[in-house]
Amino acid sequence: MVMSRDEVVDHFFSCTFAPIKFFKKMSIQRFAVIGAGLFGSAIATALSMRGAEVLVIDSDINLVQDISDDVAYAVSIDATNKKALIGENIQDFDAVIVAIGNDFEARLLCTANLMDLGVKRIICRSMGESQRIILEKMGITEFLSPENEIGTLFAEKLLNPNMITFLQLPDEYRVAEILTPTRLIGMTLGEIDFRENHKLSLITIRRAFTEYDNNKIGTKEHIIGVPENSTVIEEKDVFVLFGKTVDIENFIKINQ
Repeated sequence: MVMSRDEVVDHFFSCTFAPIKFFKKMSIQRFAVIGAGLFGSAIATALSMRGAEVLVIDSDINLVQDISDDVAYAVSIDATNKKALIGENIQDFDAVIVAIGNDFEARLLCTANLMDLGVKRIICRSMGESQRIILEKMGITEFLSPENEIGTLFAEKLLNPNMITFLQLPDEYRVAEILTPTRLIGMTLGEIDFRENHKLSLITIRRAFTEYDNNKIGTKEHIIGVPENSTVIEEKDVFVLFGKTVDIENFIKINQ
């Protein structure tokens, strides 16, 4: 099982960006992403697609050219140089994501510069607990840990193939997207009775519909608002569930 780049991006926006509310209504948010590798460019592109104004910074001109058509601005400068950052008015952005990869020293210097310049919000990549501790000592409170997050998601999908993605919450609760178990196809929600029989709450259902576009037949997923007890489960439906982690796992197990 190999996770695509789109799966990685979707997971990060559901599990990291969505809960901390990057976007304010009625205004365009401005973000700077420092580090245009696979991870940084994926974040920058996704932010841009969601209507944000995005500046990408990287010392590698080739990476900057690759991302330049997908974001508002892309520049090749040394992010460890404070004067270079000032030249890009980095302090005026709503948030700066430091996505520099293996060069931890460069990440530290860049982060220190951003703090010195009074950047409102800094979200920093952390690769391991020791790096996180050092960054916390510097005063950083928001982190991105792609290796840990994706490793956890990948392991979960291996153990529970019906698990598409999930958002882990405090106190062992989670919101999870679950591919409908085969034995439930054709049943109504009233017959399944998530709350009574499984101690779970069904938030909604994602369902694929056949649609015609320019005389071509295709499928497109839609949300079924707030499903009713009479709703009949179809093949390939995706449940969006809320509940205790153990109850979600038990639901998958007993319905396999």
